[in-house]
Amino acid sequence: MPWTRDEMAARAARELQDGFYVNLGIGIPTLVANHIAPGLDVTLQSENGMLGLGPFPREEDVDADVINAGKQTITELDRTSYVSSADSFGMIRGGHIQLSVLGAMEVAENGDLANWMVPGKMVKGPGGAMDLVAGVGRIIVLMDHVDKAGTPKFRKACSLPLTGANVVDMIVTNLAVFRRPDRRSAFELVELAPGVEAGDVRAMTEAGYVEMILEGAGPEPSA
Repeated sequence: MPWTRDEMAARAARELQDGFYVNLGIGIPTLVANHIAPGLDVTLQSENGMLGLGPFPREEDVDADVINAGKQTITELDRTSYVSSADSFGMIRGGHIQLSVLGAMEVAENGDLANWMVPGKMVKGPGGAMDLVAGVGRIIVLMDHVDKAGTPKFRKACSLPLTGANVVDMIVTNLAVFRRPDRRSAFELVELAPGVEAGDVRAMTEAGYVEMILEGAGPEPSA
């Protein structure tokens, strides 16, 4: 059975490490905040100047003045601090954020990312995404495996305007996990959602990748 959005976020949360400063994009990535392992020292950063985001609030704890960059209400921690947006982007551009989890419309097999606009549709702009992919050391993408029309979102090449070229290190979809050891290497299929077969993933993926999870066989390039 494909992973739910919460399960995708929980899978991404397993990539967080002690001491990391992490930026979460809008959409599915915001759910990662609810799945940080107890005892793990992770500081979440938001482009609007909040440093130290807590999980989403219960209804009785909602404070309309405490929001993330996507204007969602969140909670404070006992160590939460606030800085100007300029200082927040200074952290991002200066390489002080170890990991960013972003959503995507498309990811190419070479790591190109498109996540900010569809030509002909009104958009507010790229927000901080272009800064994040340029200034953060590791980028994880959370996205559905195909769009509403059934078109693969992990593609040979992006058809939409790019957010960044060769910037994605790991992809978590509702069907599978892909990652690559470095940005010169191909993506590897390393994990499947429960009940999902490698053949199912191949049939719904345009991009080329290496299968690392085949039992009794070595790595095998996909079609």
